[in-house]
Amino acid sequence: MKHYRIFLAITVLVFASLACQTLMGGRDGTPTEASSVPSEPDIKQAEPTVALPESNDNGNNDNGSDGAVVSTDFPMTDDAFNVTEVGGTLLYYTKMSLEDVMEFYRDEYTAKGYTEREILTTVSDGIFSMVFDGDPSGKAVIIQSVDLGDGSRTVTIVLEDV
Repeated sequence: MKHYRIFLAITVLVFASLACQTLMGGRDGTPTEASSVPSEPDIKQAEPTVALPESNDNGNNDNGSDGAVVSTDFPMTDDAFNVTEVGGTLLYYTKMSLEDVMEFYRDEYTAKGYTEREILTTVSDGIFSMVFDGDPSGKAVIIQSVDLGDGSRTVTIVLEDV
């Protein structure tokens, strides 16, 4: 009697396993059209991208999109493109490395007699922030840059009380 129950349990398990394989479409695990298991719709997650226009060789004040020239007192790298100035804040893109951009601004502002507040200079994971004193307005020049991961970076420059 004991052996009969074990044999019956094994038989039920084998039939249940075969039934599951039939519903799932066989041994390869792919569902068949007769499968009652609903499938999820094909949803592709879009990765965030930043579309950047190509640089125009019309000087360093060309914003790269409509040919308009941005007039600014802030220095920009020679390869600056997609230049925007709004409310006294300058934003542009460059292909220069973090180190090269920092060196460019150190050279530019020290040549004008500005002093870098080294205690406020931070560099971390492709991002930097620098602060220079010496502007005639009495405000500090704040320069920040972020690596976009596609070989370019943003550079933002603003005058603020710090």
